[in-house]
Amino acid sequence: MAEPNFTCNPNDSFKYTLYSSVYSLVFLIGLVSNCVALYVLRCSLQLRNETITYMTNLAVSDLLFVFTLPFRIFYYVTRDWPFGDLLCKVSGTLFLTNMYGSILFLTCISVDRFLAIVHPFRSRMLRTKRNAIIVCVAVWVTVLTGSVPATFLQTTTKTANQTKTCFENFSSQAWKHFLSKIVIFIEIVGFFIPLLLNIFCFSMVLKTLKQPITLCRSKLNKKKVLRMIVVHFLIFITCFVPYNVTLVMYSLVRTGTVGNCSVVTVVKAMYPITLCFAVSNCCFDPIVYYFTSETFKNSIKRKSKSLRLDSDFEASHSTNFLSSTVRTLKSKMLDSESTV
Repeated sequence: MAEPNFTCNPNDSFKYTLYSSVYSLVFLIGLVSNCVALYVLRCSLQLRNETITYMTNLAVSDLLFVFTLPFRIFYYVTRDWPFGDLLCKVSGTLFLTNMYGSILFLTCISVDRFLAIVHPFRSRMLRTKRNAIIVCVAVWVTVLTGSVPATFLQTTTKTANQTKTCFENFSSQAWKHFLSKIVIFIEIVGFFIPLLLNIFCFSMVLKTLKQPITLCRSKLNKKKVLRMIVVHFLIFITCFVPYNVTLVMYSLVRTGTVGNCSVVTVVKAMYPITLCFAVSNCCFDPIVYYFTSETFKNSIKRKSKSLRLDSDFEASHSTNFLSSTVRTLKSKMLDSESTV
């Protein structure tokens, strides 16, 4: 017989130090990398295809979440939320939006690569910028439908020492009647279906790459394509699978469905760790851009080459200027010596 929940209260206070450390790192790396990516995607690339559309939306989703991280870092350091219930709701909503928006946009990129490699000719009518925009709008509507209901909760609560918590310490009743339903929706639509699509696309692309005639016809480099899809798939699996599997177990624990103390202890310990893996997707997404889009990669290389050339020009210009100055000074010194 399972133990009652009230007899099992494992200590998971380590999460505050973990969150504040990981979120600080994610904020710094995610802000810089996604700002650079968004600049390249919108300002440097001449090509505006469907892949760039998905990448742009993914970068926007990442940045919206990254901008809320300073508030979360402050909260996890001080263990107090002084910013009000509205900002807590917005922060929680953007977390869910980014989490499942990233999953869906990465899945869109995966499906797009599948169509381009497996069905390069038949998919030309589907793989258009207009259709990509329609898909992106559908993704935003879907993730907002799943995340906005969380804003109806009273997300901040006062503790015994008069501090406020944000998006934690919800009652078992809230989990049973409201939060568990949100978890079911976002897990099915935002995780399990995209996971199956990613596995299908990954396996079909691998199968297609074994056919040399297809590679010759589409002029694809096998090594580059393999690297691209493996990086994409590994980021998806590493960031999102551990957290979403743990979230299901965490929901069962919070609703009282699972009451075994050993299981509760493991789940409550794993939840913060897997959440940090999930949040780190903000840092890894620009890697997907680099390996997925040849135009993105070439643009980065052009920018780097341009900066090196500018640096070399300035260095050579400075060297020439110094050499000229030294020669002038020497000639003046000789002239002055000759007149003595």
